[in-house]
Amino acid sequence: MLLPSLGDGITLLDVEGGRGVPILQSLVLDHLLLHDGPAFWVDANGHATTTTLAQIAPSQRLLNRIHVARGFTAYQHYGAVCNLPTAVNKSIQMSTTDAGRAGRGEPSRDEDTSPHTPALIVAPAVDVQYRADDTLGETHARTLQARTLARLATYVDGYDIPVLVTRNERNEFTEPVATVADHHLECEQTRMGPRVVGEGFETLVYPVDDGAYYQTTFAYWQQLLAARATQVGVEPTTPAPSTPTPEGVGTGVTADGETVAA
Repeated sequence: MLLPSLGDGITLLDVEGGRGVPILQSLVLDHLLLHDGPAFWVDANGHATTTTLAQIAPSQRLLNRIHVARGFTAYQHYGAVCNLPTAVNKSIQMSTTDAGRAGRGEPSRDEDTSPHTPALIVAPAVDVQYRADDTLGETHARTLQARTLARLATYVDGYDIPVLVTRNERNEFTEPVATVADHHLECEQTRMGPRVVGEGFETLVYPVDDGAYYQTTFAYWQQLLAARATQVGVEPTTPAPSTPTPEGVGTGVTADGETVAA
């Protein structure tokens, strides 16, 4: 109810007014809590900062399931994306070995001691290295970014998992990121906290310490009152063109004695 679920396919998260590191990390951790397997994170622009990850993670052992690679140039970033299958196979081999050492003990879900395909692939700021690399011309930068996106799309088909991406800027250069995305999440910063809107999801409430909720949009109250009206048998009202009011319903009399509709 509070965070959107990540469906199979490429999900583009656009955050208004900043990089949105906490919301990105929250989506990743929330997905790992609900699904088995590790997350493979190809980082750029410092999104995989361990400081905030450690602060918001409900379990430190959950962090063991996040495998991070960093590319500091366009070619390094592209190489890390291309090497993901190798990293996945290595993780499976290591988890198989750990499971064998554990013997009959029941492995912890957080420790990920049994072999799994990836639960999630994360590629934040997927455009930043290609636009910033001085060794690439514009044509080559676009080509290399397109190859990166194509690789990520093949992992969606090969592993049947979500791929979560963000972009550093919204402009013509990053239009291919939006084009390849199967799902799109928009996040804006409000006074109450981040508000996320996507297909079939909209942040309407925020929890507080005592378990109550704060509303963040009028849509919450509209939906609540419409549901209550249906429950008690009252047809919810909707805006309609102005029509003459019948005599005797909502009428009044002016000082001159004229009857008017209220």
